[in-house]
Amino acid sequence: MDINSSARFPFDTIGFDLDGTLLDTSGDLAAAVNHALASIDRPTLTVEQVKPMIGGGARHMLAQGLAATGGCDEATLDILQRRLLDHYEANITVHTRPFPGALDALDELAAMGVTIGIMTNKLEALAARILAELGLADRFACLIGGDTMGIGKPSPVPIQALVDRCGGGRAAFVGDSIYDVQAARAAGLPVVACSFGFLMQPVGELGADAIIDGYGELIPKLARLGGAT
Repeated sequence: MDINSSARFPFDTIGFDLDGTLLDTSGDLAAAVNHALASIDRPTLTVEQVKPMIGGGARHMLAQGLAATGGCDEATLDILQRRLLDHYEANITVHTRPFPGALDALDELAAMGVTIGIMTNKLEALAARILAELGLADRFACLIGGDTMGIGKPSPVPIQALVDRCGGGRAAFVGDSIYDVQAARAAGLPVVACSFGFLMQPVGELGADAIIDGYGELIPKLARLGGAT
């Protein structure tokens, strides 16, 4: 397939998850979790331990970190969530970088006239700040966070909103978690899973329509998924 021919690429809109899909945010998220844990004298966790906790939003991630180190009541969770978010916001792009090949894939999609958006369970303001600090904000037609619509993935509502805000047409979604797959499926979109993401389970168990091991595979797999000729 000639990737420069937009008429032959099957999708008008591609939505992306952020953490574990476009960006490797694991170092900064693990540091924020450990800051909250250390504030109540809990043992810290490795980045590899934190990775499977990412994807359901900051509170969910922190709750899992606390469960792994002794548990926590809701009142304490409220206090620690604020500590985590404050630390994360102050150190949001210390280690965070795009995954290898991600920007090249975005460039190729844009060159074909594909509209690109992000739907993440991260708070919209934090996601916007990351994109701004990394100089990536202008690449996306829309950004929907876990709080933008009042509900996050696995609800299909924010995925449907992404497609609408990107101008509609035939769409697909790219993510790394069961939340991404469930939300895309419920919204009626085909979904591609990233094997290099922050997996809570083996990537083959997510039920995605296609799997990529690196961004060099994304556009060819989307083309096959969409039945491009």
